Amino acid sequence: MPTPPDRNDEPIHYDADKARGAEIILTKRRNRGIFIAGLVGFVLLALIFGLLS
Repeated sequence: MPTPPDRNDEPIHYDADKARGAEIILTKRRNRGIFIAGLVGFVLLALIFGLLS
């Protein structure tokens, strides 16, 4: 089995803005639809459970 080439294993540095991961990027129409359907489903479940209790 061949050995991997020598490489420098330096830690990767990320700026705080890039590392926090708070931005949701929904570039495709399908992804936006799934995301919105999940939000609507969550709200409907909350309403149903609120009415049943």
